[in-house]
Amino acid sequence: MLIATVSGRTAFEALKVLDKDIKIIAVSHVTGYAKPDFQELDEKDRGELESHGVKVLTCQHAFGGVGRGVRNKLDTYQVDEIMAHTLRVFGQGVKVAIEVTLMAADAGLVRTDEDVISVGGTAQGVDSALVLKPANSARFFDLKVREVICKPAIF
Repeated sequence: MLIATVSGRTAFEALKVLDKDIKIIAVSHVTGYAKPDFQELDEKDRGELESHGVKVLTCQHAFGGVGRGVRNKLDTYQVDEIMAHTLRVFGQGVKVAIEVTLMAADAGLVRTDEDVISVGGTAQGVDSALVLKPANSARFFDLKVREVICKPAIF
């Protein structure tokens, strides 16, 4: 199960409620997301999660790496951020669940031939869960949304 988390709070909650046999991968914001050289997931919390068998992934966002840098510098959107805005028509949590799945596949933490459950949300917490067939970001269109477990009706 993929869990999007900024502070680690959602991953800690997942540890409490999920069966101990479920493999949890916590996906955090990239270092520098909030401000240069700053990681929002505290090292102590990262260590605590890892001590419970949670893999923690911190890497470039699939929908906001170099393209975001181009937008910030040249005030023009790139394909990755256009895709992100398009996915947000289903809600921020759906976009995040898809994005962290791409990131985990790129890192080799999930296989692309085995479905996963991915959970995403907003700064207020998770609100969406999807069953997905993962894909690497370079093969984005191979990713398949198998099932929408939940998403908010109002967002």
